[in-house]
Amino acid sequence: MRRFLLITFLLACATGIKAQEVETLVADTAPLVMESDVAVDNGTYEAPPSLSPSVAALAVPEFKPYEPPKAPDFNFIKSRTNPAVKPYRFLDDQTWVGIPLFISGLIAKGEKTAFRQDYNNPNTKIRLIKTNFHNEIDNYTQYVPLALTIGLKIAGVESRSDWPRFWASSAASAAIMAGLVNGIKYTASEMRPDGSTHNSWPSGHTATAFLAATILHKEYGLTRSPWYSVGAYTLATATGVMRVLNNRHWISDVLSGAGIGILSVELGYGLMDLLFKQRGLQRGDLSVYPDLRANPSFFAISMGIGLGNKNLTLPPFDFGIPSEILDGEEIDNSEPLQLKFRSATAVGVEGAYFFNPYIGVGGRLRVKATPINGWSKFALSEEDDMQQFFKDPLFNNSVQQISLTIESDHITEFAADAGVYFSFPFSSRFALGAKALIGRSVMDDIDINARYSGEQLKFNEESMFDDDAPIFKPAGEVVDYKWDYIDVKASNSMKFGTGVSLTYAHKNNFSWRVFCDYDYSRKTFTATYHPLGLMEGLSPDMVSFMEILDWDMTKPAVSSVKKSLHQWVLGGALCVSF
Repeated sequence: MRRFLLITFLLACATGIKAQEVETLVADTAPLVMESDVAVDNGTYEAPPSLSPSVAALAVPEFKPYEPPKAPDFNFIKSRTNPAVKPYRFLDDQTWVGIPLFISGLIAKGEKTAFRQDYNNPNTKIRLIKTNFHNEIDNYTQYVPLALTIGLKIAGVESRSDWPRFWASSAASAAIMAGLVNGIKYTASEMRPDGSTHNSWPSGHTATAFLAATILHKEYGLTRSPWYSVGAYTLATATGVMRVLNNRHWISDVLSGAGIGILSVELGYGLMDLLFKQRGLQRGDLSVYPDLRANPSFFAISMGIGLGNKNLTLPPFDFGIPSEILDGEEIDNSEPLQLKFRSATAVGVEGAYFFNPYIGVGGRLRVKATPINGWSKFALSEEDDMQQFFKDPLFNNSVQQISLTIESDHITEFAADAGVYFSFPFSSRFALGAKALIGRSVMDDIDINARYSGEQLKFNEESMFDDDAPIFKPAGEVVDYKWDYIDVKASNSMKFGTGVSLTYAHKNNFSWRVFCDYDYSRKTFTATYHPLGLMEGLSPDMVSFMEILDWDMTKPAVSSVKKSLHQWVLGGALCVSF
């Protein structure tokens, strides 16, 4: 230190600097010698204004200052490094959040009865949701977050990486994702919901969407604003949802694809961090760990198990058959229709914006599938009874085929809720949560369709003069007739919900949450049963004959009941905190 003071004094004498400026120079330049990283902020240095120009010239360190781009940046191969950014370390930067998401998809894949039909029934139609939704926009939304990242960089908005490091990190991430997705797809050979190909699990579109979202999250969400992350992951989630609605993927495919997309980016960026070290870094993370006291707002992807009502009993069906037709015989209609539910599987997205650390507003979208026990056995039993019934000589061997097809063997509920959210942080990394929601519940119905093929029957006039002659005989016309055999619907209704949660702030704006939600709704369940619906196609003459006896054979029997639903969902969620 003495040598430093002596040299400074001699320089001051040589340049005519006053003694008080020497003291100022020592005080202001010493930190540059001791801690250069303190004096450099984003690669620039400004000399203290109190020094004369000659002293300021001595105080400037000898390095080329970092200059962030101030105009559109088309130098796609030019390297630019900010020496003030701390290099990333591989293990410190990994969140591994993609692994639990992938495992969630694996669990959902194992629970096949929750989101798909029973493959043991040969007449089952592979279908998740009975909807005619079809839109190809998911073929393009998967790339939007990546396109936005490139667009922002071209516009000169500084991100985590310069162009060479960005290209290398993105290419490594895409290569890892492609290897994982295709390796699993063609090993698992999972059939798609639409029955087209055996490469359903995991979803490549969803993996690409979450890869693109995580790249935007890395480049801008962590370094500039978490709103980039929220927007990117919302769009990626929408892409996955559309893959399900388009009947191209199971929910398990989407969950596992999301996990692979996130994990691939973390591994790809981590490998490039080891290779590039500090070279090519422009901005560091705003914070490593989210603070739930300062940032309780969140966007979450959740999965859980639904518990609650297990049985639904509908009153016996009354077909209204006149006594003249029964001719003294009685039909036992005392058997009610009993549906027994299994535990449901629920997946959803949820988000809330907090005005302060304690209260906010938000909403939730959730899909919950509840399988029904014994629906396939019921269909096979009914089909066998129908085949035996039409072997009666009355039908003159005209029936060639009777088959029942299960359109859906589970009740799928779509629910949208909004309301008030509460947070009670007891540290920066742990917080209790609660909510009060109101919303709308829509349920997809369960049903079995039937198909008849064979000759049409017409009234046999000879039976009027010959008691041994059949009443109906083949008309010589082959028909193929379809109708709704049995259908159980639930009315749309308002729903009220609440819940409690525990959130743990992980790292890089990611948080984990465990929750217990409760929902209440009251619905009217209506069953429509029409085992004789084929008569309209089989024999119009028979329908007309029964109308003379005041019985409309084309009218199905209906049974309904009102029921209060108390439903619980226990599960976990991955959150982006902001």
